[in-house]
Amino acid sequence: MRLRSALLALIAAVPAFAADWKPAPAPLMTSWGKRVTPENAWKEYPRPQLVREAWANLNGLWDYAITAKGAATPEKWDGQILVPFCVESALSGVGKTVTKDQNLWYHRSIAVPAAWRGKILLNFQAVDWEATVFVNGKELGTHRGMSDPFSFDITDALKDGKGELVVRVWDPTDDGAQPRGKQVKRPGGIWYTPVTGIWQTVWMEPVPNPGPGTLYVKNVRFTPDVDKGEVEVLVEINAPSPNVWAEVVVGGAPVWQPGVAGAKVATGKPARLKIPTPHLWTPDDPYLYSVTVHLVREHPGPMMREHGEDISTYFAMRKISAAKDDKGVMRLMLNNKPLFQIGPLDQGWWPDGLLTPPSDEAMAYDLKVLKQLGLNMLRKHIKVEPARYYYHCDKLGLLVWQDMPSGGMPSRQQHIRPNAKDDATFTDDEKKQFRAELKAMIDHLRFFPCIVAWVPFNEGWGQHETNDILKWVKTYDPTRLINGPSGWTDRDYGDMKDMHMYPGPGMFPVMPDRVSVLGEFGGLGLPVPGHLWLTGKKNWGYRTFESTEDLRENYRRLILQLHPLIGKGLSAAVYTQTTDVEVEVNGYMTYDRAELKFDPAEMAKWHKTLFGPPPELREVFATSEKAAQKWRYTTTKPADDWNKPEFEASAWSEGEGGFGTPMTPGSVVRTTWNTADIWLRREVELKDVTSGDLLWRVHHDEDVEIYVNGVLAGRARGYVTDYGLVGLTPEGRKAFKSGKNTIAVHCHQTTGGQYIDVGLVQIVPAK
Repeated sequence: MRLRSALLALIAAVPAFAADWKPAPAPLMTSWGKRVTPENAWKEYPRPQLVREAWANLNGLWDYAITAKGAATPEKWDGQILVPFCVESALSGVGKTVTKDQNLWYHRSIAVPAAWRGKILLNFQAVDWEATVFVNGKELGTHRGMSDPFSFDITDALKDGKGELVVRVWDPTDDGAQPRGKQVKRPGGIWYTPVTGIWQTVWMEPVPNPGPGTLYVKNVRFTPDVDKGEVEVLVEINAPSPNVWAEVVVGGAPVWQPGVAGAKVATGKPARLKIPTPHLWTPDDPYLYSVTVHLVREHPGPMMREHGEDISTYFAMRKISAAKDDKGVMRLMLNNKPLFQIGPLDQGWWPDGLLTPPSDEAMAYDLKVLKQLGLNMLRKHIKVEPARYYYHCDKLGLLVWQDMPSGGMPSRQQHIRPNAKDDATFTDDEKKQFRAELKAMIDHLRFFPCIVAWVPFNEGWGQHETNDILKWVKTYDPTRLINGPSGWTDRDYGDMKDMHMYPGPGMFPVMPDRVSVLGEFGGLGLPVPGHLWLTGKKNWGYRTFESTEDLRENYRRLILQLHPLIGKGLSAAVYTQTTDVEVEVNGYMTYDRAELKFDPAEMAKWHKTLFGPPPELREVFATSEKAAQKWRYTTTKPADDWNKPEFEASAWSEGEGGFGTPMTPGSVVRTTWNTADIWLRREVELKDVTSGDLLWRVHHDEDVEIYVNGVLAGRARGYVTDYGLVGLTPEGRKAFKSGKNTIAVHCHQTTGGQYIDVGLVQIVPAK
C-alpha cells in the first residue's frame, strides 16, 4: 500500500504535560508496554482495507471523568487517560473500574489541518459499549457495540476548523446481556478483567467535496472466484449516483473486463474483473494484489469528469470450502485442495492493555510466533481485533476462524449447559442487539481474506435461536464456512461439527455432509515464575505440569494422538492457547510474551508431520470392540495396592469387556456395570515395547485411570462417545517391560450412560 509520509505525519498535538503520564500499577507488563508513551501510542494507520493518505491520529492523552449515570457533562476532569487504552488497563494511566451505575467521559480539543478541504469525518475503531459523541456541545449521535467501527461527519459542528470533542460511555459489563466476550466484574478462571470505553484508535480524515456534494468511498469489497479466475469488486460510496464510477487499478495496471470500458466499475453494484493467471493465496504463499481505486463523477457540461478521491486497498485470490476428498471424506478445502488446519485458540488479551495490544509491533509478534511454530491458522476467540491484526494475518498467511463475542447473563440462564434441550431465552431487544453487532462484525471484517469461517456461538454462552442465526450468517456471507456452535450443544446445522475435548484430542465420527473439527483441545499448563498475573495465587491449566520437559513431552504426545485422527477425517484442531491469560497458564507463551515455553524448531517439526500421510496404528493388545477380552473386575473398593503386579485378585469376578450399560453411545457392552466405580485387571504378554510410541485406545464414560505394573500410565476425564486415543505418561511408558505386564484400570461414573474398555496401540510412521 502507498502512503505518503508527509501526510501521515498529520498527527494531532499531544498536550505539553505528556511527560507527567505513567502507567497505572499492574501485576505484569510486556516489553512493548514498558515503551509506550503518549507520543507513540498506536500511530499506525488503523484501516488497511481502505487507506486515505490524509488523516490525523487522535490517540494520546485526553481528559477523563467518572460520574454517576445520567449526570451532566463534567465541568472538572478527574485526570488524563491515554487513548486508545481502556480505563481499567495499566496503559491508560488510570486503572479504575467503571460500574453500570456510572458514565465514563472523555474530552479533548481537535483542530483540522489548514491544508484539508472537503468534509471532515471523525472515526472510532471501537468503543465498549454505548458511546455518545459531542463536538462543541452538539450531540452527533450514539453508537452501541463492543467491537465495530463507527463515524460521524463533524464538519458542521466545527467552529473555524476547531472543536471540543466529548465522548460519554456507558458499559454494564456482565450486568447486561450485550456481547462482551470474556469480561466480567469479578474476573477469575476463564473470565477476565472488564474493559470500558475507547479501546481502539480514534482519528479524523478529510473526504473530497468536488462540485455538488461530497463524494467518497464508504466501503470496498473483493470476492474472489478462483474457479473462474475472476474477482467480484464492490465499491460503495456515501451517496449512490448513476453517474459516479470507480477505476480499479490492480498492481499498477488497469484490470480489463469484457463489457466494461477499461476498469470502469459502477459504484454500489458488484462487477466481475478477470484476473489473468491468478496467483493463489495460501499460508505458504500469502500473495496479495495491491489495488488503487480512483473515484470519478461524469456529467454533461464543460467539465465532463470530476475526480473524487483515491484510496488504496488489496485483495487475495483464495477459496475456502467444505467438500469430499478423493476417498469421499468431508474435508476443509483451500483452493479446492484438502488442507489440515492447525493452530491455537487466540484470546488476544494483554496484561498491560487488556483488550488493546500495547502496540502494533506487539500484536504482530504473536502472529509471527505462530508461524514460527509451524501453525497455519488461529481461532480468534470471542474478540474482534483491530483491523491491522487481520491485515497482518493476510500478509503472514494465517487462516482465521472469527468468533462473535458472546453475551448473555448466567443469572437468567442465558448460558446453556452441554446437550441442553432448549436454547437460551433472550428478550426481543437483546436478540436485536446481538444480531446488529453480529452483522456489524461481518460487515467490518468480511473484506479480509484470512478469515475463512464465522463462529457465531462458543459453546452455550448466550446461545439462542441457534440455527436461525447460523443460517442467516451462511446466507449473508456464502463465501465462508459457518462453524456452529463451537463445542457443546450442536443443533445439526453448519459446515463444521465441532468437538471440544480437554486435553483430548478427539473427533466426531465422519459425517456425509459436515466436516469434523476439534475446536478446542490441549490446555496444558505451566506456571513460569516471574511471569504470572497473580503470583502465589491459584494459576491453572486443564492439565498443569511442573517442568518444561514434562510440558513439551505431553504436548508432543498430543500431536502424536492427533495425527491418526486426520486419517480418519479430522480436518482441523485448535489448541488452547497462544498465551497465558490472567490466571490461565496454558499458553505457548507467558502472558507478558517474555517466555516461549517450547522450542520453536522442535514444535515446527512436530506440526509438520500432521501434513504428511497419517501413521499406522498397530495393535499391541486389543480392546473388546471387535472380540471379547477377559478381565478380572470388582465394583467394591479394593486395597491400595490393587494395581500392582503382586496383588492377589483371584477373588475378583471374571468378565468379558467392555463393561457398562446398554445404550451408552459407541459402546459394545458384554458385561453389565451399573455402579459408581469399577476396577479392572488383566495380564498381557508383550514381546517388544522398548521402542516406538504407544497410545491407549480407550472408550470411557466417565473418568478413567490406567496403570502399568503399578505406575499411573494414562488418565482421561469426562466421557467420549466412541473409541479414541489417550497418551501414556512418561512414567507409564517406562514401566512397560518385555514379557508379562499387569494392566489395571479404574473408571468412575457420575451420571448418564457408563462404559469402559481399554487397549494399546503402537504408532508406526507412514512409509
